[in-house]
Amino acid sequence: MLHRIIIVVVAAFTAIAPVAAQDYPARPVRFIVPFAPGGNTDVQGRLIAQKLTELWNQQVVVDNRAGAGGTLGVEMLSKAPADGYTIALASFGNILVGPSLFPKLGYDPLKDLAPVVLVSQPPGLLVVNPGLPIKSVSELIAYARANPGKLNYGSAGNGTWNHLFAEHFKALTGTQMMHIPYKGANPAVTDVMGGQIQLSFAPFPPALPQIKSGRLRVLGVTSAQRSPLLPEVPTVAESGLPGYSAATWFAVLAPAKTPSAIISRLNRDINTVLVKPEVRAAFAADGTEPAGGTPEQLRESMRSGIKQWGDLVRNLGVKL
Repeated sequence: MLHRIIIVVVAAFTAIAPVAAQDYPARPVRFIVPFAPGGNTDVQGRLIAQKLTELWNQQVVVDNRAGAGGTLGVEMLSKAPADGYTIALASFGNILVGPSLFPKLGYDPLKDLAPVVLVSQPPGLLVVNPGLPIKSVSELIAYARANPGKLNYGSAGNGTWNHLFAEHFKALTGTQMMHIPYKGANPAVTDVMGGQIQLSFAPFPPALPQIKSGRLRVLGVTSAQRSPLLPEVPTVAESGLPGYSAATWFAVLAPAKTPSAIISRLNRDINTVLVKPEVRAAFAADGTEPAGGTPEQLRESMRSGIKQWGDLVRNLGVKL
């Protein structure tokens, strides 16, 4: 009799589980963006939240939780209930670099978080002051080797993607350039234009108008493929450094142990959002394209990225 009761109970739970996932979301979903309003992460997060709200007819509420390079918001995600009602838009710094940069990081990205979907991988732009006698990556490498330590490059701060992209460049070329950290990418771009520093690996939004006005010279796009926004600009690899490829990284994650049926629903619906023409157009303005894919592909991207950039941080001895 007891055996029969157990079978009935198990069967009941088995029947209920798919229905619960099918009805998801039954209430508003909290979408943590671990940076302040107005930045690239926030813009992408709000667009995804808006389109999910329309798709689900259920509110997706953006919750900006800035601090410690985006790690505070991701730590909140890792400690949230694993029920699908808290997700986050994580990034290069708080997932791929955070474990090696923050010795007391409050979460393990591979153990405490569940991958949902890769959102985008925006490239950077290698830009120089137009007064320099440099018009290609190969010329930059030759100039840097002939003038060791005389070139200064700017970044948004120690451990940021543009700092690490430049150090990756230096490691591959054997060149010496001085790092000047700024409080954000925009001031670094401004000082490249003004000649206070000579170059930077810059994001598209602040650099693109200045490239078109002639106040910056672009030598290459950091990704493996050219950008549709600047199709005439070669990649860094094409322009003189074969094998160089680097891109930033945004992905939707959930707390570990979130039911697989809910992860699948989130993955399916966010993939649906990412192929919408208006979403593709908005991403193009940031110099990128929506990525998409499976949770398994995202987990592998996390695993390989944490190793690649973590090794670089450790080898450089980068400290905050």
